[in-house]
Amino acid sequence: MTLEPTSAAIIQLAWARRLGLDDDAFASAAARLTASAVDPGEPGNRITRVDDSARALVFLRLFGVSALVGPQWALDAAAPIPDTELAQHVTLLTITRSHGGHGLGSSALFFADDLPIKQPSDELTVSQGNPEAISLEGLCPPDDVNEVGLQGLEHRFTIMHPEEDQPTPVACGAYSEWEGILANMGVLVAPPWRRRGVGTLAASIAAHEALASGLTLQWKADVSNTGALAMARSLGFATGGLHASVLLG
Repeated sequence: MTLEPTSAAIIQLAWARRLGLDDDAFASAAARLTASAVDPGEPGNRITRVDDSARALVFLRLFGVSALVGPQWALDAAAPIPDTELAQHVTLLTITRSHGGHGLGSSALFFADDLPIKQPSDELTVSQGNPEAISLEGLCPPDDVNEVGLQGLEHRFTIMHPEEDQPTPVACGAYSEWEGILANMGVLVAPPWRRRGVGTLAASIAAHEALASGLTLQWKADVSNTGALAMARSLGFATGGLHASVLLG
């Protein structure tokens, strides 16, 4: 599916606020780059903001416009590096190695302002309780738990196993609100239930709850997580950019 032009502007606004930029930072940069017909991937054309107290160096590529936020020394080191290289997590690690740079990685960004409804084949029990989400995390590998971060997504919709005497969670779709504009989504599925459609269903439930609340959907997936990337596309999300960051020591 494609995004409405107004949705792209809303997404740009949310990220501008998230990064501490002016509200119109991305829109103004896009207009300037279009008018001057320059290569938006060249280093001199990205948005930058100095934050010497930052605990992370953050690179964002959003609808063709790039931004870099972090300490002055990091921005100076990144100044000659083109966007295609900065988008790679290893480049940010190299820049920040002497300052204890570590972790976080690179994520593809997907967005949607509407999605087809996924109908379950059977009646489902869906819990919005926190204990069920915690229980599901205990069934999943730590790396998956850390990537999805259910505990940081306050709206959770957990699908429960329909047949067991003691109901157990099989999948959870969740989201948190960013700037009152975006629903930042995540999905976690218990290993025995993967590739059976329950993750897509859980994601659809959470997505439509967020849409009903007037939010635009955002999906972040690690660039190496082929399952999450495929799920985003299968749900109907549109590609919108890339986010890479490292923590500073």
